[in-house]
Amino acid sequence: MLKVGLTGGIGAGKSEVSRLLVECGAVLIDADRIAREVVAPGTPGLAAVVDAFGTEVLAADGSLDRPKLGSIVFADADRLAVLNSIVHPLVGARSRELESAAAEDSVVVHDVPLLTENGLAPLYDVVVVVDASPETQLDRLVRLRGMTEQDARARMAAQATRDKRREIADIVVDNDVPLEELRQRVRDVWDELVRRAHAPRKAP
Repeated sequence: MLKVGLTGGIGAGKSEVSRLLVECGAVLIDADRIAREVVAPGTPGLAAVVDAFGTEVLAADGSLDRPKLGSIVFADADRLAVLNSIVHPLVGARSRELESAAAEDSVVVHDVPLLTENGLAPLYDVVVVVDASPETQLDRLVRLRGMTEQDARARMAAQATRDKRREIADIVVDNDVPLEELRQRVRDVWDELVRRAHAPRKAP
């Protein structure tokens, strides 16, 4: 099994690359999706969040009110740390569970938005970074996601720098290109991942 960490800045096209890798045959473990699952209604994760932050973070239907919780934690580093201490272990445990269920010869791609920020590169055999110019990121966030330019720039600035992401990369996918060209680049990356998956491993 080859464990791949996939990351990239907001608007770089990481989700598209993960989708294309799945088309090639990768097993995808999506950290954002798992983070939503572990605090779904009825879960111990949601109960722990409510214990820590109060019922004000619940929507009328009993689900987590993400915008409300976000407004609390992103303005307060200590409260964000509390939230992370609840959610991150649950995400990690579920990710390991899904990984262990994959076939032994799989290429398992962990889609982890904050891989660089949280220093997680050592957990993976290969780190793939999806990269795009700041101009491309900004255009996609404003044009495709409907963000204001101010919000988009703030979100970009809150993440690790482009250089920091590229520093931890074993493979960089440059995504300042049309979809068809990206598709070919991802196929090339897939071929390299399969080659690495079947290469003899050095003894520790």
